Amino acid sequence: MKTAAPIILSPEEYSTLDTWVRGRSLPLRLVQRARIIRMAADGMQSQVIARDLSVSKPTVQLWRQRFLAFRLVGLQKDAPRPGRIPKITPRKIQTVVEATLHTTPPNATHWSTRSMAKAQGLSEATIRRIWKQHNLKPHLVKTFKLSRDKRFVEKLYDVVGLYLNPPDKSLVLCVDEKSQIQALDRTQPGLPMKRGRRGTMTHDYKRNGTTTLFAALSMLDGKVIGDCMPHHRHQEFIRFLKRIDGEIPARLNLHLIVDNYGTHKHPRVKSWLKRHPRFHLHFIPTSSSWVNLVERWFRELTVKRIRRGTFQNVPALIAAIRDYIDNHNQHPQVFVWTAPVEQILAKVAKSKEVLDALH
Repeated sequence: MKTAAPIILSPEEYSTLDTWVRGRSLPLRLVQRARIIRMAADGMQSQVIARDLSVSKPTVQLWRQRFLAFRLVGLQKDAPRPGRIPKITPRKIQTVVEATLHTTPPNATHWSTRSMAKAQGLSEATIRRIWKQHNLKPHLVKTFKLSRDKRFVEKLYDVVGLYLNPPDKSLVLCVDEKSQIQALDRTQPGLPMKRGRRGTMTHDYKRNGTTTLFAALSMLDGKVIGDCMPHHRHQEFIRFLKRIDGEIPARLNLHLIVDNYGTHKHPRVKSWLKRHPRFHLHFIPTSSSWVNLVERWFRELTVKRIRRGTFQNVPALIAAIRDYIDNHNQHPQVFVWTAPVEQILAKVAKSKEVLDALH
């Protein structure tokens, strides 16, 4: 007669199994498995253990083998099961994936779970499950734009170099204008948020004028110099440069990162810069606003103060912007640039390679 392999327990395993056998708050299945192994370690045969514990002999043999293979850990988890045989074949799944990636429905620009289910003869839940497994999201699209600036690499090295290795005795400022900020007021008062209901505001609004915010974000401490003006011309830009000149200590050279807007290159601006040699303008590549970190601060301003605000007039809007700047400067947040130029250029090259392959 075939005999089962003997089970020899260490002192730690004896102690743990005794705790499980006496445990009243443990799952019954774990207590039963611990009793099987304790009795087997005492030299009892499988058929005797099965009779005393009112279980089948194959069950006893199964947990003896599991313990010999995985020790105590093997008792804590159920034995693996083969599971239900899938009704959808791998070939059918691949067909759905290929159709999602390389085709479109005749009456739409992208597939939905319902249209794909109808085309493939499957249920909507099945399509949803396949898409989730393969991380397919036909309903989402991301926009992109590659710069066509012939001096892209040169400008990128210049700006990123200022971020990662700023010059001595200098201050790097990210400067830009957020133009046409609208003072919007709602046609009716909204309802406040309460338990079980979000706050509400009317979809329609009244336009009460606009303002332009000139802002300079310090890369040293995250503080912002800001000023709201009615227009977006070279006269206003020079006025803002004068404000920067007055607020920053004269001992520091100023490196301003700006975009390629015509205002920044106006002859009168160039003339003013010649008379103030501590100012140095560094232009980002065209169509690359993401290089200028003040755009990140503009997003914070829009989300936290402007988008959901109501303003009866332009002075109220300007007051809200100034209040936001004052609060920000009391607890400034430093935006840190971490991406080296080589990493950026590698991504750009990969994008161009994909676009060339598609064309």
